[in-house]
Amino acid sequence: MADKGLRAARDKMAAEGIDPVAIDVFAHYYRLLEHGETGMIPESSIEPHDMESLADVEVDEAVASEALAKTAVIKLNGGLGTSMGMDRAKSLLCVRRGLSFLDVIARQILQLRQEHSATLPLIFMNSFRTSADTLAALARYDDLPVEGLPLEFLQNKEPKLLASDLTPVSWPADPTLEWCPPGHGDLYTALRGTGLLALLIEQGYRYVFVSNSDNLGAVPDPRVAGWFAASGAPFAIEAARRTKQDTKGGHFARRKSDGRIILRETAQTLPEDLDDLADLSRHKFTSTNNLWFDLQAMVTELDRRDGVLGLPLIRNEKTVDPADPSSPAVIQIETAMGAAIELFDGATTIEVGRDRFVPVKTTSDLLVLRSDAYDMGQDFVLSAAVLRSASCVI
Repeated sequence: MADKGLRAARDKMAAEGIDPVAIDVFAHYYRLLEHGETGMIPESSIEPHDMESLADVEVDEAVASEALAKTAVIKLNGGLGTSMGMDRAKSLLCVRRGLSFLDVIARQILQLRQEHSATLPLIFMNSFRTSADTLAALARYDDLPVEGLPLEFLQNKEPKLLASDLTPVSWPADPTLEWCPPGHGDLYTALRGTGLLALLIEQGYRYVFVSNSDNLGAVPDPRVAGWFAASGAPFAIEAARRTKQDTKGGHFARRKSDGRIILRETAQTLPEDLDDLADLSRHKFTSTNNLWFDLQAMVTELDRRDGVLGLPLIRNEKTVDPADPSSPAVIQIETAMGAAIELFDGATTIEVGRDRFVPVKTTSDLLVLRSDAYDMGQDFVLSAAVLRSASCVI
């Protein structure tokens, strides 16, 4: 049955014109799934990871400026605002001053280009559900596209699998629900498959900064770019010190077997290890999902592995229709882009302030972002508002 399921999934993906390497990546994880791989990372196999703070690092201004000039920016923009009652791209939501996430991102980039005389191309990784709306919303920014580079590329898609037998699900009521994104770990496969990795190198770029479109704190800061360039690391992730609101989120750790930095997500944590996951004094840092990588190092690693990086599997159990809990149970195969940190010799992390980690996952998060808890400067960069004490006469 498993061979039949994989064959059916391959055929379904090929019929959609999906990149053959992306199909091979899916097949890699399908085989892990059918052999019982859960992707779990036991607490006994890891130890806490510590790191330096950007606040304690001296970054030469010339190095920072030069690094920014060699950087391309990618925003992950494939998500819908389903948890917030939307069926379109979350980045269309209005956040401040009548501006959407997309407006703020575009204006941040245009301002940085002007300040630092940097080309700083901005490219969105969209999904088949977010592409048209995103491009329409950005059409007003004539100066945003960089000549010779696209404004977007599309992430791949894969079939949802019936939990009962791992065959591709059929859902005639809405065939689009038969498909799902492969998680943001698909970034590397999609970049390679679209030829964008090679194109960026050809045009003289060396570094890529990647972040989520719903995190307006994730600006391509010259200081961070300069730190990354000076480090010589092939891959790095910005980390934030965990707070009570992060107790259910992923964290960094070191694998005991080889000493490599890894990223453990909640979905990769055993039930008996959840208390350790939530222990802020043990696992102190969470990923901001702001990451930097050296283009040539990424190309070399992808070529060495024939396009299949082999990131840790994340098995996501859902229903085929997320809005209908009575619909058939399915498994979505996913990977996290930050998990690539364990693949590169010399990969590193750095602690940044919470101002670089302002994700919006719920309507409550959105309300906080819209409130006077944050200020937005003329450069469209968010900052925590200065608390003003008020006197109270009783």
